[in-house]
Amino acid sequence: MSEARNRILHRLRANRPAAAPTPAVYQKPLGWDREQCIASFTERMQAVRGEVHRVGRGHWVDWINTEMTSRGLSRALIGRGAIAEQFANNLSTTFELTRYDQRIEEWKDTLFHQIDFAVTGTLGGLAESGSLVLWPGPNEPRLMSLVPPLHIALLDADRLFENFAQLIEKEEWASGMPTNALLISGPSKTADIEQTLAYGIHGPKGLITLILE
Repeated sequence: MSEARNRILHRLRANRPAAAPTPAVYQKPLGWDREQCIASFTERMQAVRGEVHRVGRGHWVDWINTEMTSRGLSRALIGRGAIAEQFANNLSTTFELTRYDQRIEEWKDTLFHQIDFAVTGTLGGLAESGSLVLWPGPNEPRLMSLVPPLHIALLDADRLFENFAQLIEKEEWASGMPTNALLISGPSKTADIEQTLAYGIHGPKGLITLILE
C-alpha cells in the first residue's frame, strides 16, 4: 500500500463521527412534549455533525450576522418570500447577498464557486430521526440546499414532529401528497468500501439548524 494512500485513509478514519444512538423502538404516538422533541432532534443531528442552535424567532438574522462573520463567511444565498425578505432587510452590511431569482444556466458559476452559505426555511422537523423536511419550489429551489458548502435551515419549534408518521397524519398528506418533499438528516456524507465516512462529497459539508422559539 502506497504512503499517499495510507495518509488519505488515516485522515478519513480520524474524521469519523461519533456513533449515532440506537434508534428508539417505534410506537405511535411517542407522546413527547416540545422539550423532548428538541432534545431528540438535537442529539440525532449532532451525532452526524449537524449543528443545532435555539434562537428567538425575531433574532435569527442577528445570529447569522454574528456567527457567519466570526467564521469568515460573507457570501449568502437566499430565495424569495418572507424569509428572504427578512434576511435581506436585516443582514450585515459586510455580507454579499445573492438571490436565487433567475435560471440556473445564467449564473451557475456563481452558485458553484461564489457562495459560502444558503439560508432556507423548512416544512418541519422529525425528532425521532433528527431530520429536516423541506418542500423545495420556485421560491427556494432544491439546489439551495444541495450546492452551497453550508446550509442554514430555519425550523419553527412548533413544526417539530415526533416522527414522519405524525407529520403525515397532522399535515393530512393522505389527501394531498407534496410533489417534492425532501428529508435531510445531517450534512452530505458518503462512505467507501471500508465504511469510512467522508463529508461534503455530494452536497453541503455543513448543516446548521436554527430552531426558532
